Amino acid sequence: MPRWGYSVKLRDESEVAKAVLRNVPVHPKIMAEVARAISGMRVDEARRYLRAVIEKREAVPFRRAHGKQAHRRGLADKWGWPVGRYPVKAARYMLKLLDNVEANAANKNLDVERLKIIHVAAHKGITLKRWMPRAWGRATPRNRVHSHIEIMVREV
Repeated sequence: MPRWGYSVKLRDESEVAKAVLRNVPVHPKIMAEVARAISGMRVDEARRYLRAVIEKREAVPFRRAHGKQAHRRGLADKWGWPVGRYPVKAARYMLKLLDNVEANAANKNLDVERLKIIHVAAHKGITLKRWMPRAWGRATPRNRVHSHIEIMVREV
């Protein structure tokens, strides 16, 4: 069995709430871009932003994995980067993680309205190796890469 932990160690965890999702069926590149977009936001602001991404009203800037991606209107004004996408599936899982960390904060008697995201990260999870049959008896690998997402919030 693997031994799980967080990538950030804190000295005082009394005013910090943490949550993690393991083996999310979204590629870590996409989850990292969504994590970078909501890092430093307040939880209610991040929730509003992710709902707008799901409704395809606001795009997530793709700074690293942006090969052959289209420019989106308004991204350069808000984020200073014109390339972006609407990762709906990743935003749904990130909303689920925000709900979890908010419940953990309420369990630690933190004020839920004053939570700010201090750390969010996406790491590579398991890879499911599958094969797609092709013509002439060949096969092509179809790997499904999963992600681990972790988040920490602090009362501000």
